[in-house]
Amino acid sequence: MQVTFSNPLRGRFRWALAGWMFAISSIAYLDRVNISIAGRSIQREFNLDNIQLGWIFSAFVTGYALFQAPGGRLADRFGPRRVLALGTIWWGVFTALTALVPAGLAGVRWWLLAVRFALGLGEAVVYPASNKLVAAWVPSQERGIANGIIFAGVGAGAGITPPLITYILLHYGWRWSFWTCAMLGLVAGAVWFLIARDRPNDHPWVTPQELQHIQAGLPHQPSGIRAREVVPWRRIVGSKEVLALTFSYFCFGYVAYIFFTWFFIYLNTVRRLDLKSSSYYSMLPFLAMAICSPLGGWIGDRLTRRYGKRIGRCSIAGLSIALAGFLLAMGTQAADARLATVVLAGGAGALCLSTSSFWSVTADVGGNSAGTVSGVMNTGNQIGGAVTASLTPIIAAHFGWTASFLVAATLCALGAVAWLVVEPERVLIKSPAQPASDFAQCAD
Repeated sequence: MQVTFSNPLRGRFRWALAGWMFAISSIAYLDRVNISIAGRSIQREFNLDNIQLGWIFSAFVTGYALFQAPGGRLADRFGPRRVLALGTIWWGVFTALTALVPAGLAGVRWWLLAVRFALGLGEAVVYPASNKLVAAWVPSQERGIANGIIFAGVGAGAGITPPLITYILLHYGWRWSFWTCAMLGLVAGAVWFLIARDRPNDHPWVTPQELQHIQAGLPHQPSGIRAREVVPWRRIVGSKEVLALTFSYFCFGYVAYIFFTWFFIYLNTVRRLDLKSSSYYSMLPFLAMAICSPLGGWIGDRLTRRYGKRIGRCSIAGLSIALAGFLLAMGTQAADARLATVVLAGGAGALCLSTSSFWSVTADVGGNSAGTVSGVMNTGNQIGGAVTASLTPIIAAHFGWTASFLVAATLCALGAVAWLVVEPERVLIKSPAQPASDFAQCAD
C-alpha cells in the first residue's frame, strides 16, 4: 500500500515566507535589545553613566533611521531576497564586533558608538525589504495578517531577550550574548537566501492556483507601468499620506523604544525589582506586542473586506494608538510595581494593534516602490526611537520617570490624530499619460 503525504505548504507558500520573516524579525530585535539587558554590565566594564549609555543606544537607532529609505530603494531595485541576505551578514558581523571591543581601548565609547551605528545600517533593510516582499507576494486583503505575523517577531524577539540574555550573561558573560545573537542572524539569513524569491512567479514551489490567487488580489497598477518602475522621491516626500504616516510612526517609535531601551532598567532601578524579576516582568510588553501585532492585522483584514480600507486600516490604527496613550498614563499612577508593569504592557500591546495598518497602507500606496515608501515611513519611527533613547533618561533625571511616560502618552494622542488625513486608496504611481519626466525608472 502506498502512503502519500500532503504538503502543508502547497498553495500557501507565501505564508512560509511570512513565517521565516517572523524568525528574521525576532532575531533582529534580539540583536538590538540585548544591549539594554547587558547594559549594566557594559556600564561597569566601560565606566559609562546612563546618559552615555543612552547615546550608545541612540547610535544604533540613528544608523537604522538614516538607512531606512536607501535600504528600501535597494530592495525595490535589487529585490528583497539579495538585499535581506546581505543585511543579515552585515548585522551578524557588527553584532560580533560589539563583543570584541576591549575594555582598555582608548576612546572606547567612540568605538562602541561606531559599531552600534554600523549595526543599525545593516538592520535597516529588514522591514522595507519585507514590505517589498509583501507587496509582491500577498494579496491586499491578506496584508494585515501577513504584516502582523512578520511584526509579531518584534515582540517575540524582544520578549525572549530578557531571560535568554540574562541567562547567558550570568553564566558566560555579556560578550557571549552578542556572539550568540550574531550566529543566529547568520543562520537565518542563509536559510532566507535558499528559500526566498523576489516574485511568486519566479518560485518553483508556488502552484498555479496560488499564483492566480496572489495576482488577483494585488492592487491595480495603471496600465503601461513597467514591473520595476518606481515612484520618484519628490512624489513620495510630497505625499500627505506618507507625511502623516511618517509622523504617526515617529510617535509610535518614540513610545515603543522606551520598552526596547529603558524598560528593563526602569523596573530594576525605579520599581526596585531584582534582576531575575526584572528579566521576567520586562517580557510582558513584548509578549503583548507579539500577540497584538497579528491580532490587529486579523481584525484589520476582516474590517477591510467588509467596510473598506478607511475603516479597516485607518480607524484601527488611530483608535489603538489612542488607547496605548491612555494605558501609558494610567500605568504611571499604579503604586504596585507588578500592576504598573501589566498596565504598561497593555499600552505596548495596544500600540502594536496598529502595526499592520502602517505597513499594509504603505504596501498598497507604494506599489512597485513599497520598499522605498515604507522605508521613508520607518525613518520616522527610528528617529522617534533615537530621540527617546537619549531624551527619556534626561526627562527622568529632571522631572521623574512618570513625566517620561506622560510625554510618550501625549505623542500617542498626536499620532492617533495623524491618521485622520490618510487616504489609503490613493496610489502614488500614476498613469503613463502623465509627463514622462515624472517617473524614475530602474533597469529591468
